[in-house]
Amino acid sequence: MVNYNPLQNLPSSDELPDCDDTPVDNELQILVPALLRALLSLLWRERNDWFFGFNMGVYHATGNNPRIPIIPDGFLSLGVERRKGTYGRKSYVVWEENGVVPIFVLECVSHTYGGEYEEKIAIYARLGVLYYAIYNPQFSKRDQHDPLEVYRLVDGEYVRQPGEPVWMPEIGLGIGREIGTFESWQREWLYWYDREGMRFPTPDEVTQQERQRAEQEQQRAERLAERLRAMGIDPEQV
Repeated sequence: MVNYNPLQNLPSSDELPDCDDTPVDNELQILVPALLRALLSLLWRERNDWFFGFNMGVYHATGNNPRIPIIPDGFLSLGVERRKGTYGRKSYVVWEENGVVPIFVLECVSHTYGGEYEEKIAIYARLGVLYYAIYNPQFSKRDQHDPLEVYRLVDGEYVRQPGEPVWMPEIGLGIGREIGTFESWQREWLYWYDREGMRFPTPDEVTQQERQRAEQEQQRAERLAERLRAMGIDPEQV
């Protein structure tokens, strides 16, 4: 008997293009997932079992043609190498990731119709993506949807998750919206949240907090030195 392995007939990542050359038509499609990845790089800096990609082809064998990728605006996979090879991933090829599909996918709705609520949701369900988030801050009224909708895959069908931020226990994070600043742009962004609904700070906010703490420590030290001098004590000798 001949053992047939269907994976032997699938193309390697070197044979596949890294994207479909379709440009994004709104810079938020890059900046929103970029902020989420920057937050993860801070939150999970000690972990190497995750990968967050954006504007990158995800190749899978659940469609009609494994050479045609689905390209989420952002996606998270757990249980995979964070850094792969010398030059990193050109694309995310499921059969080269031990069959690990993204656990979370984000689509940012733009002016151009992208099938986020119809075609793509069917593809992600078939692929087995556990959480599917659609961020639609500008065209939600046009599309008759809410600005942020998060779905969980239950028995092969996506079920809208209530509330915001939405807690995702399998990931250990929540996701929601808040006004903030990223790359000097103040507007509504997507952020990660803890179980209690508290937003995790951005790298810039952490840097600012550390700077403020250092300044406060310096001010306390200066006040103490002044008091010691007033008492006739040389602070350098203490």
